Amino acid sequence: MRAVQITEFGGPEVLTLTDLPEPVAAPGQVLITVDRAGINYADTHQVENSYLAPASLPLVPGGEVVGRTADGRRVVALLHGGGYAQRAVADEASTFDVPEGVSDGAALSLILQGTTAWHLLRTSARMLKGESVVVHAAAGGVGSIAVQLAKQWGAGRVIATASTEAKRAKAIELGADVAVDGAPEGLKDRLIEANGGNRVDIVLEMVGGPTFDASLAALARFGRLVTYGSASREAATPVIPAALMRGSKSVIGFWLADCFRVPGMIGDPLAELFGLAAQDLLRPIVGGDYPMSEVAKAHNDIRSRRTVGKLLLDPSR
Repeated sequence: MRAVQITEFGGPEVLTLTDLPEPVAAPGQVLITVDRAGINYADTHQVENSYLAPASLPLVPGGEVVGRTADGRRVVALLHGGGYAQRAVADEASTFDVPEGVSDGAALSLILQGTTAWHLLRTSARMLKGESVVVHAAAGGVGSIAVQLAKQWGAGRVIATASTEAKRAKAIELGADVAVDGAPEGLKDRLIEANGGNRVDIVLEMVGGPTFDASLAALARFGRLVTYGSASREAATPVIPAALMRGSKSVIGFWLADCFRVPGMIGDPLAELFGLAAQDLLRPIVGGDYPMSEVAKAHNDIRSRRTVGKLLLDPSR
């Protein structure tokens, strides 16, 4: 079968299209003929071995796929790697039927980015109606869904950040009340100004480095910053506990992998998200559908922040 494999760690240049034996499903697993695989920013970290979970070589990247089982079920699944291929195996417990009316792109967007956005707002930040919510990278996969959910769930003001005017316009289209430049310099002041001169209640932060620092400085009393990535690959200033006590602020980490083995933590939010999408109340954005032969270009594009929404990989091309 066609697959993308890496035999050394590095950048997009180490992604190699090759032929590999088909995987074999073990007891409790299902074999999936892949229609599309999801491409995530986390994949770029895995390829260079800078992700939270250390990788070992050789490996086939890819954490989620949508496709068909041998008995004809149309499913979307979370994987322990191996998604960039024509066939993939997934645990039955991490495999979910895709309802009619939900596209392949929407299913892939919702199983990972959608459930992440759901947990960021509900499980980690515990957003209350009327609170202000900052969504960084608001035109991205998680951000574009988080903007919509925060608005639907009664946020008082949704403040989006993005790197270009076009991306900021997309965030407004999705429901953000205001969108500002996400560049770190002057970010604290822009966030406070965007919130009517008031500090903000919640920040969903995945950039790291100076963006993390500015976001923490913009928090109101009892504000919560949820960190779920480090796209800048820069280290933030160490957080001093006394600085959190002054203002009763919280810094909360979130990693979706911690939900995988907790019953209901993926399936229940996903069912809710599928329902919203089927009713056209939630619009997952598909920002690119790449042939497998152009996987290096896809990784270059996502690393360069040229993309919006969810990126897909087509193993048939």
